Amino acid sequence: MEITGCHGLQVGQDVPSFSMETYETTNYGFGKISLEELKQQAKWTVLFFYPADFTFVCSTELGDLAAEHQSFLDAGAVIVTVSTDTVYTHLAWKREEKFLQEAKFLMAADPTGNVSRLFGVYDACTGLALRGTFIISPQGKLVASEVNYYNVGRNALELLRRVRANVYVAEHPEEACPARWEQGSRTLTPGPELVGRVYEVLEK
Repeated sequence: MEITGCHGLQVGQDVPSFSMETYETTNYGFGKISLEELKQQAKWTVLFFYPADFTFVCSTELGDLAAEHQSFLDAGAVIVTVSTDTVYTHLAWKREEKFLQEAKFLMAADPTGNVSRLFGVYDACTGLALRGTFIISPQGKLVASEVNYYNVGRNALELLRRVRANVYVAEHPEEACPARWEQGSRTLTPGPELVGRVYEVLEK
């Protein structure tokens, strides 16, 4: 089936302002979140789009995020999960689904699909969002994106690794993180002396 309407932002672009209503899982109330507010807080933002509440893979993904949530906070990142459901459906799903019992992140509602369209994950054939993950810097720049189809879930630990890597290189712009980089492991400093000698640098 063809997915229509998926164009979206490119990595490296500044993200336009957006706002969404939220279900606030820590105080069981409703609120709003905006990119401008997050930028004022100097927070890294992880937007975690998923197809729908009360579905199957989505329950496991949000449960996985909930288990690692404190580590994201420690890295300076705010998690905002997003679907095209309403905040009322978010509330009911959080109340009923045991995978979400420990969830303490914001659950944003995008019933019009406007924010999903902005990030290129809106499926016009279904009215749902694909599994899109986007990391936004405190300055509002899109630094990482990943989009999966409906039937493949994501790994919160891998997402956390990528958040930590982006935080690190933002603080150390002369360095780069190699494959499977983990917090505290060796990085690369690109330059003429590194050409053809990456193995020697990483394995010594």
